[in-house]
Amino acid sequence: MSRKAFYILHFTSISAIVAMMVACSSKPKIEYETTTVEKGNISTTVTATGTIEPVTSVEVGTQVSGIVAKIYVDYNSEVKAGQVIAELDRTNLLSTLESQRANLTSAQSELDYQKANFDRQKGLYDKGLISANDFEQSRLSYIKAQQQVNTARQSVKRAETDLGYATITSPINGIVLNKAVEEGQTVAASFSTPTLFTIAQDLTDMRVIADIDEADIGEVKEGQRVTFTVDAFPNDIFQGAVTQVRRQATTESNVVTYEVVISAPNADLKLMPGLTANVTIFTLEKNDVLNVSAKALRFSPNEALIADDETIQPCDARQKLWVREGKVFKAIPVETGVTNGTTTEIVSGIKAGTEVLEDMNFGEQPEMDPTASQNKNPFMPGRPGGNRNQKTGQGATKK
Repeated sequence: MSRKAFYILHFTSISAIVAMMVACSSKPKIEYETTTVEKGNISTTVTATGTIEPVTSVEVGTQVSGIVAKIYVDYNSEVKAGQVIAELDRTNLLSTLESQRANLTSAQSELDYQKANFDRQKGLYDKGLISANDFEQSRLSYIKAQQQVNTARQSVKRAETDLGYATITSPINGIVLNKAVEEGQTVAASFSTPTLFTIAQDLTDMRVIADIDEADIGEVKEGQRVTFTVDAFPNDIFQGAVTQVRRQATTESNVVTYEVVISAPNADLKLMPGLTANVTIFTLEKNDVLNVSAKALRFSPNEALIADDETIQPCDARQKLWVREGKVFKAIPVETGVTNGTTTEIVSGIKAGTEVLEDMNFGEQPEMDPTASQNKNPFMPGRPGGNRNQKTGQGATKK
């Protein structure tokens, strides 16, 4: 390569670098996004699933064994407190009662005899005709007879009570949810009380037992508003409130949950025991408050990116919003309240309807002229077809 060609190539490279530096030194075009400070609602929620059940339900059983002789109710039967709903066979119970009554009669006869004997022995003892030992023996026999009568009387009372248990009555006003026995079935109450019926007190007043994750339970408080849906009525939204937060934890598959009781008014009887409820608990709820996008509170203009004729007026407040007034970016100090991470309450500092900046985007950049960074270089290939077009032009000129 000749020295002249070397200098030409070196000069071309320097020109290209200078052109690129000039192109890169220009500031990019910035487009700003705005949002409006306005009044609205701010809320945070916790979601969970739960089971619908009656507020009060009673499992009715029997304390005596026997054969179910009669059943007077069925599923969904409405019952009143004290109403007879079933009866057990009384044959054995009546026999036991008669036996205990006979024992009581016998014990009473023994008591009468021992009392008469004691009175007679006491008279003889007072006259010094019998020994103290004989008198004490008669007194002891009299006391034992009294105890035997009391024991026999209690046995009769127990037998009468067992006979009463043979008649099964409803303890509350309500509706029969479950019937676990049929007529002729034998129930045994030797070790535990068998359940015969399950009665719900009032199906117009239901509740939801929801399982809340341990990460969310700290936000749930009594009195918070709740909405829930059930698959049986997907278009209906039911209302309720938190009535109890139970402190007993449940661990399943290393997941810790806590039970939360939610009221579920059921005037139209749509809700049925056992339905799965998809629950939304409003842990934070403020209505008709001045608010703004939380993103706007995190925005700050970049001095290195603004145009040369634009200025920034900052402030020392910890919380501030930015507005753009012509060529000026102005910070407005504000006092904030609650937030749900997306929207933040504005307590003071700015008026409703004010447009504030919340983000910036890089707009379309001007394309760099390829001729600005590439001068004519005899050692670099030209654009494909360039020479052909140029020759065609020259040929046309010659013609």
